[in-house]
Amino acid sequence: MEVVRIPRGSVHIEIKEMAMSKNYIALKSEGDDYYINGAWTIDWPRKFDIAGTAFHYRRPTDEPESLEALGATTENLIVMVLLQEQNMGIRYKFNVPIQRTGSGDNEVGFSWHHLAWSDCSATCAGDTQHSDTLNPADCLLLSGSCAGEPKGSQKQEVVCKRLDDNSVVQNSYCDPDSKPPENQRSCNAEPCPPEWFIGDWSECAKTCDGGTRTRTVLCIRKIGPAEEETLEDSLCLTHRPIEREACNNQSCPPQWVTLDWSECTPRCGPGFKHRIVLCKSSDLAKTFPHPHCPSHNKPPSRIRCSLGRCPPPRWIPGEWGQCSAQCGLGQQIRTVQCLSYTGQLSSECAETLRPPTMQQCESKCDAIPIANGDECKDVNKVAYCPLVLKFKFCSRAYFRQMCCKTCQGH
Repeated sequence: MEVVRIPRGSVHIEIKEMAMSKNYIALKSEGDDYYINGAWTIDWPRKFDIAGTAFHYRRPTDEPESLEALGATTENLIVMVLLQEQNMGIRYKFNVPIQRTGSGDNEVGFSWHHLAWSDCSATCAGDTQHSDTLNPADCLLLSGSCAGEPKGSQKQEVVCKRLDDNSVVQNSYCDPDSKPPENQRSCNAEPCPPEWFIGDWSECAKTCDGGTRTRTVLCIRKIGPAEEETLEDSLCLTHRPIEREACNNQSCPPQWVTLDWSECTPRCGPGFKHRIVLCKSSDLAKTFPHPHCPSHNKPPSRIRCSLGRCPPPRWIPGEWGQCSAQCGLGQQIRTVQCLSYTGQLSSECAETLRPPTMQQCESKCDAIPIANGDECKDVNKVAYCPLVLKFKFCSRAYFRQMCCKTCQGH
């Protein structure tokens, strides 16, 4: 937006914002050639040699932006403002050239004069007096450089003045061959007072449930434009900034928690292991229903397993039963089953390896004397004596006595 047009030959030009803002003062020619803050580039505050005079562009952090020049200008200029927010007003003033009639100027003398020393460009060694409102990233984005004018210097500009009233006129009235150089001297070279250097915060150690982040805090002092030294913290007079603070104190969402796996069952062959999967709070203090935890990353509660090949079925004999004879020879019987490793009945046992289910046994008999033939009788009443007769054991005294009646006549 156009602010004002400054005609050729103007002097004592002062342009200043009425209040601090995000807007920028710009300066261009009548041909739309921008000298300051043009072509979408924000220039660093400094001195600009424009239209035969020096324009001083300042943008301090605690005062409104300003543009000043002593003049006189050698061309018509247009003051613009680059709006980024509402315009709070821009104050301007300048002296336009006096249109003289006659030949009075030819009768007046002109000479070069040094102006008073300018303000020092630095308040102390390594510190700029007029700091910019843009951070280093903005400098690179807008103009590609943050280089300012030399630190800690003062200048005496040379202007052309009338001898009769000591007013400043255009440089063309003075002899250019006799123009003296500008004076320059260093100033405010003493070290800057100690100050805190504060680094950027680190990433938070945790994303939730309360973590901490840290930053570097040092007491430093600038001793030159590009040199500084680290001091003891006690030499910085202001309160030391914190270097550690809590962060991400919000609670973490519920999460899956697993218990240990069970043993593989069955104990041989293919099987499964099981475990308990719980939806717990981040501090493990509360248990929630499973829908409270994300289903896409739920851990498995059962997996396949194997402890090796199972042993084949085998014959398992039972205990022998009682002897069938209470006295003498008899038989014993037992059960023999084909069982798998799990104890279930099977038909895969080899018959050739089957243990016997019956065996002969013998029970002790108590001797009963026989007085005469009339008392001859069998002692064993079960089925003992027929076997004695069958196997021709009657010839033996013991069996003949026990089976007296059966063995009679044999």
